[in-house]
Amino acid sequence: MTSHPERRIAQIVPPYLLRHLATTTEPIAEYAKATLARDQRYRHSRAAGIGRRSAMAEPAATGPSRLISDAANAEQLPGRAVRNEGAPATGDAAVDEAYDGFGATWKLYDEVYARNSIDGAGLRLLGTVHYGEGYQNAFWNGTRMVFGDGDGEIFGRFTASLDVIGHELTHGVVEHTAALAYSGQSGALNESIADVFGVMVKQYTLGQDAAAADWLIGGDLLLPGATGVALRSMLHPGTAYDDPRLGKDPQPDNMSGYVETTDDNGGVHYNSGIPNRAFALAATTIGGPAWEKAGRVWYDVLTDRTLKADADFAAFAELTLAAAAARFGADSPEAAAIRGGWTTVGVGADNMAHRPAGSKPPVDQQADLLLRRTGGFAGIPRERQAKLSDLPPEDRRIWQGLLADDLLPRLAAQSSPRPDAFAYCVTCMAVELDVEVAEPDLPERVRRLFERTLTGE
Repeated sequence: MTSHPERRIAQIVPPYLLRHLATTTEPIAEYAKATLARDQRYRHSRAAGIGRRSAMAEPAATGPSRLISDAANAEQLPGRAVRNEGAPATGDAAVDEAYDGFGATWKLYDEVYARNSIDGAGLRLLGTVHYGEGYQNAFWNGTRMVFGDGDGEIFGRFTASLDVIGHELTHGVVEHTAALAYSGQSGALNESIADVFGVMVKQYTLGQDAAAADWLIGGDLLLPGATGVALRSMLHPGTAYDDPRLGKDPQPDNMSGYVETTDDNGGVHYNSGIPNRAFALAATTIGGPAWEKAGRVWYDVLTDRTLKADADFAAFAELTLAAAAARFGADSPEAAAIRGGWTTVGVGADNMAHRPAGSKPPVDQQADLLLRRTGGFAGIPRERQAKLSDLPPEDRRIWQGLLADDLLPRLAAQSSPRPDAFAYCVTCMAVELDVEVAEPDLPERVRRLFERTLTGE
């Protein structure tokens, strides 16, 4: 089981939108500031991690097992239990919507993908409604879903949106399967997968095929008077809203607009629009219900142990193509549609099209590379000097992209030495690079690349 001691809290409304609301008039600005403060507190909370094949399940023999609690507009969790599995409707719209939404999500995963609850082993579905005063968000905290009632002017109650419920519970599915790291491109994939299955919960419940669906996330959240249709549009990212209070939807619809930022955990809500559109295009091109073909491919990849926690868009795209070939055939219309979706958004399985427009071209294979790791506590350094052409093809491709990027200089500028910790020095005169980065400051995927390069494995 993979352990993640520091769990990221996944919220449906991104921080950049809330920050924009915080600059508007009262009481909306006050609610937005309070929501941001609460979200920040939860975002950095620590809890016992959930990884692949968690043992936290409470098996349900048949059907879902749900428990909805009421926070009564306080900020204490879980709140008072108000509706257990099998109990009749309470008449409280938020309670009953959460209960029904949990059931609809369980039903999609059970009936289409033969998955018993979010962990695959009957995990009880826990939810808390009426959280906080004017709370403008909903989130999954690793154990339960928590819903605000909205501010009553921009956002209504968050339980009203079935795709939001499906989205947040799918973060739980991701934790129990791929455990995608919640930052950068892997974090954007985490958000996108939650959108994909969230929107399919809505489509499955309504009996809609891909052509009839609206492909909107949070379409039931915005109240009359807000200029927009939803929080996100999967088919047309960047068009969901344009309102003086909300701002303009900033999602790019292809890699030419990829947002490089340290905000929003490296742009997880910004850039999720790119894989979102790839899926929506593939599903609408294939036709029929999205959950039957494109959805099955995405589920195959999500539950494939070769999907790494730090996967980027290109790695995920490659796996979807392999899954489509395995399920439908490499030359099938389904595989062609999925390839076409990724190509349209600028993510290619065989090239560097997943890099943002304006990036430098890959470094020549004959370039010399010197990689050195300082000795750490033992004081025994290691180093390797080689041409890029000496490296395995996949590592060579990654090094070419890394050396053409500005990631290493940025990490070096922010890095500071740690007592007895390793540091990596990278020199490549072909790109005038000579940097040193402390090991704790390296992304895991880069650290593993460095280690493979040093050992020659």
